[in-house]
Amino acid sequence: MRQNPSYAMTDLAEIRRLVDRNPWATLVSATDEGLVASHYAVLLDDDRDDLTVVGHVGKPDDLIHGLGERELLIVFQGPHGYITPRWYGEGKAVPTWNFVTAHLSGVPEILSTEENLVVLDRLVARFENTAEDPRLLWERPNDADFVERLEKGTTGFRLTPTRLVAKRKLSQNRPDEVIETIIHGLDGDGPYRNPGLAAEMRRAQDARTAAKGDRG
Repeated sequence: MRQNPSYAMTDLAEIRRLVDRNPWATLVSATDEGLVASHYAVLLDDDRDDLTVVGHVGKPDDLIHGLGERELLIVFQGPHGYITPRWYGEGKAVPTWNFVTAHLSGVPEILSTEENLVVLDRLVARFENTAEDPRLLWERPNDADFVERLEKGTTGFRLTPTRLVAKRKLSQNRPDEVIETIIHGLDGDGPYRNPGLAAEMRRAQDARTAAKGDRG
């Protein structure tokens, strides 16, 4: 992803928030047969406060990606959507697409069986714990034999990125009044309704407004 200094996302806490809120990631590797991509849930490593992530792939995706032997690119995609030029006013304009995304690259470390079980357990808990009656990994009707057989069909990994490109393109190049119009349009009932993107733009706009106030 080509970086644009105007849209660069450099705040570690904001990138961690993006990763945490958008765990369904794309994994990309360059192999002797060409590019290969897979899609898996990837989480921040609970034991670290940087951008280290953990996850797993089903076998034989570990061999297809050369997991642990070559660089892996993990793409996290946040809110995104179409921006109509009618929100810019009466002047000449073309549409664009607003988005938030982060690319983490590095050679992943392969997890031990015990570490992988911890990650699998945490992955299930992350999404089940929102329910009143969660079905956690080690709870009945599952038993230890079932869970351990399940783990053998996966390969867990931990990746601490050695390269990072994070980008937040949210109409920062437009005047405040235009940004407010875009947010209102995305948060309304029209054909381009996108409340998730509207909320992300509001968060970024409020941060910029606060920064301007601090400088003033």
